Amino acid sequence: MANGKIGVTTENIFPVIKKFLYSDHEIFLRELVSNAVDATQKIRTLASFGDFKGELGTLDVHVDIDKEKGTLTVTDRGIGMDADDVDKYINQIAFSGAEEFLQKYKDTANNIIGHFGLGFYSAFMVSKKVEIRSLSYKEGAKGVLWTCDGSPEYTMEECDKSDRGTSITLYIDDESKEFLEQARIDTLLKKYCRFLPVPVISGKKQEWKDGKMTDTDEDNVVNATEPLWTKKPADLTDEDYLKFYHELMPGQDDPMFWIHLNVDYPFTLTGILYFPKIKNEFDVRKDRIQLYSNQVYVTDQVEGVVPEFMTLMQGVIDSPDIPLNVSRSYLQADTAVKKISGYISKKVAEKLDSMFKTDRKSFEEKWDDIKVFIEYGMLTDEKFFESAKKFYLLKDVNGKYFTLEEYHTLVEGEQKDKDGRLVYLYATDKTAQYSYIQAAEDKGYSVLLLDGQLEPHMVGLLEQKLDGVSLVRVDSDTPERLIRKTDEKASGLSADQTEVMTILFKSQIPDVDKAQFMVGFEAISADAAPATITQNEFMRRMKDMAAMQPGMSFYGDMPASYAFTVNTDQPAVKSIVEETEKAIGAKTSDILKQIAALNDEISTASKEAQEKKESAPDMKEQNDKVAALRADLDKEVSAYAAGLPKVKQIIDLALLQSGLLKGAALSEFIKRTAKLL
Repeated sequence: MANGKIGVTTENIFPVIKKFLYSDHEIFLRELVSNAVDATQKIRTLASFGDFKGELGTLDVHVDIDKEKGTLTVTDRGIGMDADDVDKYINQIAFSGAEEFLQKYKDTANNIIGHFGLGFYSAFMVSKKVEIRSLSYKEGAKGVLWTCDGSPEYTMEECDKSDRGTSITLYIDDESKEFLEQARIDTLLKKYCRFLPVPVISGKKQEWKDGKMTDTDEDNVVNATEPLWTKKPADLTDEDYLKFYHELMPGQDDPMFWIHLNVDYPFTLTGILYFPKIKNEFDVRKDRIQLYSNQVYVTDQVEGVVPEFMTLMQGVIDSPDIPLNVSRSYLQADTAVKKISGYISKKVAEKLDSMFKTDRKSFEEKWDDIKVFIEYGMLTDEKFFESAKKFYLLKDVNGKYFTLEEYHTLVEGEQKDKDGRLVYLYATDKTAQYSYIQAAEDKGYSVLLLDGQLEPHMVGLLEQKLDGVSLVRVDSDTPERLIRKTDEKASGLSADQTEVMTILFKSQIPDVDKAQFMVGFEAISADAAPATITQNEFMRRMKDMAAMQPGMSFYGDMPASYAFTVNTDQPAVKSIVEETEKAIGAKTSDILKQIAALNDEISTASKEAQEKKESAPDMKEQNDKVAALRADLDKEVSAYAAGLPKVKQIIDLALLQSGLLKGAALSEFIKRTAKLL
């Protein structure tokens, strides 16, 4: 029998180990089972090279619970250890410079496991004592029993052990009794060990008997030793891929397609990534891709291992070049991990490009389901954008698809503005914007349908990436002004007429929640609508993006600003101008002359004071008179407008077209229309 101290020159190694992964203390089971599998794989390798000539026998790993003794035991029939091996691999903790290590990591010890080979010692996170019983495969080896109670003190002695391999027995501490429940262990084994290459057995299979689940005599093997991603794609059918997908993601609809990754240079990587049908809500979950290293589960938090936009995908990635480390920050910092991320992005782009070139019709049929994924990638990954622009599709309101290059060719003849910029018109809602779409198409324009969740961002990205292209929503201006071919036409109204008509129309616009209207006049054409309501493109985009980004709430809280453009060429509008001039023109002209005279008096007095470098004169009386005259003007014009059903009809038609006529105002419009008919 030998006593000794574990090769650490400080007393605080075990408290550090015991606490460093407190939130993930279940990880001990992965570490112990993984070590057992490694030992089993090593004996197979030795046998295959002729370095072990004995009988291999049954090679599996057992995880057994003894609730009475309060123990959990992991047993393998691998290469085993003799006393020298235990001293080398257990007592020395497999790293040098222990003092520097502890000094460096005593406060941030989350990088210990995997990086420093301390997998076995994770057992002390849940145990008050750990025993190792082992018999090496070496000829003449003797069994060894190693015991440690969680301090640097250990005992090691010979023991009787007839079977090659290692048993590690954990005496579970009082805070960790959950690990003596078979159901809890089954859950952890399914999470961490379901695809290990050696059979892992724990408990017995159960069946329903006498109204309850009862153990059978058959061992419960928890893992599939040859998961699908370890096989050659040529040997697999679509049914194989779908079956595996539903094992990974029970309850999900069939995926649209998948990518089988298989590379051995410059790093080793296998895996299967599935493209699920994306639901209407934009939901980026972080746990749909499982990361493995040599079939050992590492994590489902794959940030850094796959690009952010691929968190929409589902499946598995397996690479021995990914460090078996539960610290995500360490994974992200690793050079190999960054290379793997870039490779996966490249392979996904190649797969999509191949699908597009091989069967464009099928690709177009899938487009609405995969568009969110592709757009997310284009927005967040510059390299992916460069690859994706070859197969990114634009869809018009009639359901026809175009590549970016095809669409440019389609519209470059008709949709250039007076400055030579190409204008892409788009709608976001075919029903709500129907009349605007129809008016644009009547002018020979093509209208795209951009109704996805990421379109507000994609519009900006496309304008940034496509030289000489602007995107304009089809309801953001009158049809004649969406693509300005010439300079804006004057309204034909005098300054006084413009002021009176502005009051006339503005006074009759009903209150619309969180909306304000700027009335303007333009001679558009006799055939165009008498008035059109449009929304400023920039402000609308800001509000759309604010709805997706809480940090932009400044724009989201602002009232929607609409341009109410009156078409002075339209016959009904012309008649209103003429009738107003006849009915109240004399009164309004007199008021406006008085206002102009007072304003001149105020301006002249202010200018003279400035020239004499005197303080501004008190013009309160004149300003009050101007305010009173303006109030009289508003009252006069508003009262007259209230008696013109034609004005209200023009306003309500414009509101109705833009989807802003609701409630009592809509009801009143219907009644008025019936009377006019």
